Amino acid sequence: MTLLDKFKKMPSIDVNRLPVHIAIIPDGNGRWATRRGMPRSAGHREGANTMKRIVRLANEIGIKYITFYAFSTENWKRPESEVNYLMSLLKEFLQNADRELAGSNIKLQVIGDLSRLSDELQEEIHRVTENTSGNTGLNLIFALNYGGRDELIQAIRKIVKDAREGRINPEDIDEKTVSERLYTGGVPDPELLIRTSGELRLSNFLLWQTAYTEFWYTKKLWPDFSKKDFLEAIRVYQQRNRRFGGI
Repeated sequence: MTLLDKFKKMPSIDVNRLPVHIAIIPDGNGRWATRRGMPRSAGHREGANTMKRIVRLANEIGIKYITFYAFSTENWKRPESEVNYLMSLLKEFLQNADRELAGSNIKLQVIGDLSRLSDELQEEIHRVTENTSGNTGLNLIFALNYGGRDELIQAIRKIVKDAREGRINPEDIDEKTVSERLYTGGVPDPELLIRTSGELRLSNFLLWQTAYTEFWYTKKLWPDFSKKDFLEAIRVYQQRNRRFGGI
């Protein structure tokens, strides 16, 4: 029996009402390592392994979009050695993506301001996103050098430019106008957001897109987050009554 067969037999989860898009703030890698007397880099590597397990599960059960908050615009404030290690982990994943994603039909996307990344890393991102662009399974999205406020500023600048050049009538600007100019243009808003480590905030992540997102928090640190935890988050989400401001 495959994992998907087992999943379908779980009476508490309705496979016909899976969230289309799940956003994840994978918090707690450093604390996980520190509690074990290990360098923070060990926590980041174990967190990367957790990410791979969750991605495989999400793809297998039919989730269409999953967005990981991989590196924020504020994360540059961390020690240079830690930033360099995080970038090397991402580069390692991209270099091995052909093997990691082989046969999975996963499409990789990266959102954020990539201009601050090294040329080599930008080339790897372009290579993998191009190679997987035709895939029709899970859309795996990494938010990299991403900040929700920065995203909105960039969108506003695009709208102002289009208005100045006569492509947009200011009176016609609506939610769709903004959404189309975000880094996530064309991607549905997340129905469910998961944050680990017990922190109860968005931390500048998908500020516009999470207006009606259901939040699910756990005190578990990201490296300890399991497939069972992921399915539990979906189960809880399915019990929520999403009214979108109505009754």
